[in-house]
Amino acid sequence: MTSLRVFAARPLVIAALHLPDFGKMRDKSMAFLEDYVATNARVFAEAGVPYVKLQDQTREAGAMQPGPLAMTAALGRFLKSEVPQIGLGIIVEAHDPVASLAIAHASGADFVRLKVFVGQAMTAQGPKTGMGAQALAYRTQLGRDDIAILADVHDRTAVPMSSETPEFAAEWAQKTGADGLILTGADWADSLARIRRAREAGIKRPILLGGSVTEGNVREALGLCDGVIVSTALMRKDAAPADVLRWDVDRTRRFMDAAMAAR
Repeated sequence: MTSLRVFAARPLVIAALHLPDFGKMRDKSMAFLEDYVATNARVFAEAGVPYVKLQDQTREAGAMQPGPLAMTAALGRFLKSEVPQIGLGIIVEAHDPVASLAIAHASGADFVRLKVFVGQAMTAQGPKTGMGAQALAYRTQLGRDDIAILADVHDRTAVPMSSETPEFAAEWAQKTGADGLILTGADWADSLARIRRAREAGIKRPILLGGSVTEGNVREALGLCDGVIVSTALMRKDAAPADVLRWDVDRTRRFMDAAMAAR
């Protein structure tokens, strides 16, 4: 582990709190969004989750636009003021490390998640090239080396456009300067195999599993990697689209109980 704050959590569980697509949002006020992020962040905090990742989902072809950037930063800052006991991370849908880090800087976040950090990948929005060098340069410009960079390696929502193995790409990400790596395979078995191969290849950075983690398998996951990212497994099954409360505190508590058992 490194000395960065996010990696001190035991167990390291990051719950993803998804924001609406601001480009499609017509009927939600800023007051509603503030209520939404605070209400659901309290669920995670009350259950003992150490970190929440505020996840912008505004689909954009290029850089993040000023409106979604400002709203995400404002909501992140509001979340920190309303639920100060929980740590905060930022991810944006746009392929824009400057926006991610700027939001983290303004909101007081502890980390950012960057999806295409090295190499090149084809995504639903088109090809994207590794943003690692730009991210490191801008973080230095901000003077914020305390904001951890968590880099996905061959994220399963994209298709690599070159033939390197996931463990080779993980080595690229480590050498480029990612503070932690996120590995997520096509399914559960593939995810665990990727983590094992990365460790066998000599990856020393903290590794997080980025998907398909549940109450039933989190203990296995944390026996192999340094942390997990979770969201769907904690959501209310009976939530209506207009509901403010989307995550289930009882399910989240059970998940954290299982995670604590692996510590």
